[in-house]
Amino acid sequence: MLKDIVEARVLEGYQVLLRFEDGVEGVVDLGKLIRFEGVFAPMRDRGEFARLTVNAELGTICWPNGADLDPDVLYAQVSGKPIPAFDRRQARA
Repeated sequence: MLKDIVEARVLEGYQVLLRFEDGVEGVVDLGKLIRFEGVFAPMRDRGEFARLTVNAELGTICWPNGADLDPDVLYAQVSGKPIPAFDRRQARA
């Protein structure tokens, strides 16, 4: 897929409005995707969660502590399209 996130806005709770480079946009409830453990533990605090930004170099959302999320997973959530399967045979060619 490899669609970069170009805009993100924190909404209520742990919901985030995401817009991708191809114009696809929608709301994702990150509270249902993230286990607030390890690097994501600080995001339990709504103030820390709200510090979310878009990292243009990575094409995804991230937080000041270095936590980020796979943009393909987020694109699949927003678009309803499955993540393409990885074919190991093609990778070896």
